[in-house]
Amino acid sequence: MALYAPGEPWPADHADADVVVVGFDNAAATGARFTDLPNLRLVQTLNAGYEQWLPHLPAGVVLSNGRGAHGGSTAEWAMAALLSIYRKLPVFRDLQADGVWGFQETETLIGKRVVVLGAGDLAVNLAARLAPFEAQVTLVGRTARPGVAALADVADLLPDADAVVAMLPAAKETHHLIDAAFLSRLRDGAVVVNAGRGSAVDSDALLAELTSGRLRAALDVTEPEPLPPGHPLWSAPNLLITPHVAGSTEGAWGRAWRVAQEQIAVYAAGGRPPNAVAGPD
Repeated sequence: MALYAPGEPWPADHADADVVVVGFDNAAATGARFTDLPNLRLVQTLNAGYEQWLPHLPAGVVLSNGRGAHGGSTAEWAMAALLSIYRKLPVFRDLQADGVWGFQETETLIGKRVVVLGAGDLAVNLAARLAPFEAQVTLVGRTARPGVAALADVADLLPDADAVVAMLPAAKETHHLIDAAFLSRLRDGAVVVNAGRGSAVDSDALLAELTSGRLRAALDVTEPEPLPPGHPLWSAPNLLITPHVAGSTEGAWGRAWRVAQEQIAVYAAGGRPPNAVAGPD
């Protein structure tokens, strides 16, 4: 194994490498050099997101992602966001700062109807964590199957939803899926959470609903990202923002490398990595 600097030439004594492990950033710079490796057969990501590597994937090369490494921690963040909103933790933190014993009743996650946009690793991990809180969970995938509703039918689920959690990859069909029409179907007071990709949410449409006071939200990802200083989302009411940290926890890279090693071992044994998302079948 050899380490490389993203975007820099490959180590001279490893120009015959057939596997490259990549992180999240520097896709354009690193991907542009894939063609310099004539024996390359597998690109393995350390993240679940992989769409940024697709334009750079040479013909005949398999792309495998880090599914399974970050689902638990991302689901944990979504749980924290929902609990923070329903139990009014930011409100009580402000009261504490003012030295005020401000008793008030809060909502609860118990019995809430949660629609999760996604049916992969992140969504399954979230459903498992919501179950002990007695929430009613509906997973939504590209196609309907047992236990999963179809994305094409999501509009019918929204009027009864207390919360919608987006855990979607960046794709043409998910771009601005959560737009003004989508948000208008949610009941007053509903919560929108995005822990997938910022492009899934039309920021202007969400901002309008937050400003009116009709909806609440928590965003770990935004469009644009990073969110620039002065952007109106920073000061929007009823909104919790974190800087894309849902999967950034202690032990994250260790879990990611374990997944990568498992995928590479399957490839080395002549198989197709279970996490393969593109390339030869």
